Amino acid sequence: VDRGHTTPLSQRRTRRTMVDVTKWPLFSLMEGQELSSIRQACVFGTSANEVIYITHNDDVYVFGLNCSNCLGTGDSQSTILPKKLDFLSGRKVVSLSYGSGPHILLATEEGELFAWGHNGYSQLGNGTTNQGVAPVLVSASLLNKRVTEVACGSHHSLALTNTGEVYAWGYNNCGQVGSGSTANQPTPRRVSNCLQNKVVVSITCGQTSSLAVVENGEVYGWGYNGNGQLGLGNNGNQLTPCRLVGLQGLCVLQIVSGYAHSLALTDEGLLYAWGTNTYGQLGTGNKSNQLSPVQIMAEKERIVEIAACHSTHTSAAKTQSGQVYMWGQCRGQSIVLPFLTHFSCTDDVFACFATPSVMWRLLSMEHEDFLTVSQSLKKEFDSPETADLKFSVDGKYIHVHKAVLKIRCEHFRSMFQSHWNEDMKEVIEIDQFTYPVYRSFLQFLYTDNIDLPPEDAIGLLDLATSYCENRLKRLCQHIIKRGITIENAFSLLAAAVRYDAEDLEEFCFKFCVNHLTEVTQTAAFWQIQGNLLKEFICRASRCGAFKN
Repeated sequence: VDRGHTTPLSQRRTRRTMVDVTKWPLFSLMEGQELSSIRQACVFGTSANEVIYITHNDDVYVFGLNCSNCLGTGDSQSTILPKKLDFLSGRKVVSLSYGSGPHILLATEEGELFAWGHNGYSQLGNGTTNQGVAPVLVSASLLNKRVTEVACGSHHSLALTNTGEVYAWGYNNCGQVGSGSTANQPTPRRVSNCLQNKVVVSITCGQTSSLAVVENGEVYGWGYNGNGQLGLGNNGNQLTPCRLVGLQGLCVLQIVSGYAHSLALTDEGLLYAWGTNTYGQLGTGNKSNQLSPVQIMAEKERIVEIAACHSTHTSAAKTQSGQVYMWGQCRGQSIVLPFLTHFSCTDDVFACFATPSVMWRLLSMEHEDFLTVSQSLKKEFDSPETADLKFSVDGKYIHVHKAVLKIRCEHFRSMFQSHWNEDMKEVIEIDQFTYPVYRSFLQFLYTDNIDLPPEDAIGLLDLATSYCENRLKRLCQHIIKRGITIENAFSLLAAAVRYDAEDLEEFCFKFCVNHLTEVTQTAAFWQIQGNLLKEFICRASRCGAFKN
């Protein structure tokens, strides 16, 4: 049976994930433009210290610690700046997985399989145990085969072809390669026995176990079973695939594996769990291992997605209405029952609560056709096309939307009442503030940010005070503190006094006292009005500033 050029089940279900990659700290150094170029990404490694991402142009980049050459850059150097893997450029990635070494498997749209990284157990499938410093095509026994999905255990590898065959290789101490022995497997070998005439549609790996879903929704497992992670009702290892009879009569759509536990989702949206439960990762309300699948979250609404990965003890699920639950090891805590979060996708659970905070799957971002509410607002600031109001400041126009101003600011809510003249105007003249200051204030209402030099921030502080915008006032004080110098310190102090900004006044005063000799030689110091100068000298002398 040739399933043609299909995307694996696990990929199809996840295509439209909206997720913010900067929730993973490694991405926080990247500029907005770089971030918007990312189409797919994966954070991996024993400390979540490595990243691979693919751009909209199908360029592949990596950065991070580079344990066991897992970045595939051709050397063992770590890098904080993204490096391009030229060898993989232009190839569309459909599936990616990582092991504990780590080693990496990557499948392309053309059905080619590439591997690199740790290879102590031949998990790269090239017949050797030499580390793979750069991506290499895995061709042995896979010639003329099209790989559609990959899965890595700790040190073993699985690949699924478009005809529903499973190949396995690498570490085999517990039978996780499914060959019938415990000898390591240096090159890909077809997993047969009771899978011989079955069409497999999905694969997953625990640390030392393997699972497969076949076309009719049956699940098969092989490898390590010491804690019941194969769900067979016993804890004996399996050297060849064995059907999970505990799921008989159910049609399984998706399976995922944690370090030593597994979850299965049926076509009716029911969720089953089995295996190790040391951290409550089964979600049963206790920490007892389960040798056979047990249903969890039965009282909740239909489940549409489940999440786990072999490098963590964390589990997550998403319901039909978009609610996301997490359980298991969550930032060191053991959560034994599914806990309702405020997240919008299961990926965020792993970013914020998994240890290590890896990605449980290759993430797909949708940038081009979607803007969040805040992004849309930022885009429309000072846009003549959609604006219904103009402010005229210093002879220049600023285009805004009356509704946005009313929603964001009490001053404008009052202004646009029918008894104010301004409510009927299409252009409002502003003469008490400068153009940079007023534009920055309006932009703040659209973006929550300000971008002004300290001297202009003084004017904005004046505006924030008169409009009773306390958050803006705090932001202005922050900018002024960061921009204080010998030359401007005294004029900033004067402004802080004038606008009743006590915290800022104290900060500027201390700066002036600490740099008294230099500050008293500046023009600003001698241009200040007498009362303030007198007050400063009295206060400074009380602090002992003039003592030798």
